[in-house]
Amino acid sequence: MTSRADSNSRPENKSDSSNLNDNSRQLSILKIQIAELLEDSQQLLTEKLFLENEINQLKKRASKLEEEIRSLRMPPNIIGYIQDLEGEKAIVRSSNGTVFMVSINPTLNKKRLKPGTRVSLNQDTLSIISILDDAFDPLVSSTEILDETGVNYSDLGGLEQEIKLIRDAIELPFENPGVFKKFGITPPKGILLSGPPGTGKTMLAKAVANATNATFLGLVGSELAQKYIGEGGRMVRELFDLARKKSPTIIFIDEIDAIGSKRLDSSTSGDREVQRTLMQLLAEMDGFDALENVKIIAATNRPELLDIALLRPGRFDRIIEIALPDLSARKQIFDIHLANMPISKDVNSKKLSIITKGFSGAEIKSVTIEAGMLAIADNKDNCSMSDFKSAVITMEIKKKQSNLSEPDRLYG
Repeated sequence: MTSRADSNSRPENKSDSSNLNDNSRQLSILKIQIAELLEDSQQLLTEKLFLENEINQLKKRASKLEEEIRSLRMPPNIIGYIQDLEGEKAIVRSSNGTVFMVSINPTLNKKRLKPGTRVSLNQDTLSIISILDDAFDPLVSSTEILDETGVNYSDLGGLEQEIKLIRDAIELPFENPGVFKKFGITPPKGILLSGPPGTGKTMLAKAVANATNATFLGLVGSELAQKYIGEGGRMVRELFDLARKKSPTIIFIDEIDAIGSKRLDSSTSGDREVQRTLMQLLAEMDGFDALENVKIIAATNRPELLDIALLRPGRFDRIIEIALPDLSARKQIFDIHLANMPISKDVNSKKLSIITKGFSGAEIKSVTIEAGMLAIADNKDNCSMSDFKSAVITMEIKKKQSNLSEPDRLYG
């Protein structure tokens, strides 16, 4: 009996174990599914944070673009100049020439507001919004402004006397102005350098500026000759204003005969405009506004064309003639240019100075460059005397061709 009962209970035990296995399998599947759902939810949460961050960035960009659009839609401001101050009001002249009495922004620094100050005005109320810096013409502001020119007196050969004259007139007043006050005299305002092209006029002006640590403003006289009436005079006025702002300053005007030629009775409208520019230059050099710590150096190779009012004392107090270098000066110039060149033992600067009679300093420099080019073309390690002789012959041919093309040679 007992064996039958046991045999009857075995199927029930098998079914119970199978049920347990199914439950454990389903539980495992559920755990896996829960883990996958947790992983998916974590990924979705990360994507949500990323999208929220991106939305915030897009909102910031959109607000920035909206601000730019609002600023672009704002009406433009008007540029004006203060003529007078009346308590909390100011009399200004707008860019179109109209004069208004307007209110002043209370946040502005009242100490900076004075007659002549450049300001911006609201287009609707014409009240002063902000104070603007003084503006200069692009041709004036783009002049050669150098705090250090890189040219020293040692780079100039054969100009000892000229260097002494220009140092006494330019460098000494900058370094020791008290001496002139002690003697009760006014230091020279300007120096005119005259001489043939290539004799070192520009280099001499740069050497003085470098020795005095002064700001160097250099431009060509033809840049001041403008097409429209009053433009040349305005540029001269702004040039001297810029020089006063950056003082101590040396203004170097090359080829000054372009605007400083003699005034004639019979002239065209263009000539009259050049004469107006000249008169403004005369007024700036010796007018009501003192030129403290501002010196003028001008250069020309045609001094006979200059107006007599430009050459009088008080404007160009010294006229320094720079002639073509003599034998000793040519040797010094060759020594300067040969100092950093690899040369052979047969190269003699004295012999070179003898065969280059009538050469300017610029032409001597061109000879050394040409000799170096010949040596490089022949794959030499240094320049020989034959290279320099060939270079001198080449330069003499160029000089003859240049002389034949001069106007006074056309009908000879």
